[in-house]
Amino acid sequence: WGILFSHPRDFTPVCTTELGRAAKLAPEFSKRNVKMIALSIDSVPDHLSWSKDINAYNGDQPEENLPFPIIADKDRELA
Repeated sequence: WGILFSHPRDFTPVCTTELGRAAKLAPEFSKRNVKMIALSIDSVPDHLSWSKDINAYNGDQPEENLPFPIIADKDRELA
């Protein structure tokens, strides 16, 4: 199974809280062999900075790593 999170932009409050919650639940999805991936229209450097915000929202260290990747769709071809 897989879950695709599609978000309009990085750094938006609702998207940050949603991905933050998904990051917290990632171990539960992993136990069930569910792969998680996100999609946003911003660039990879933006995703890395946003990942720090997502982790900080969760009360974790503001790292660039999340338990799932974020696809960069800067040209909006996928979205």
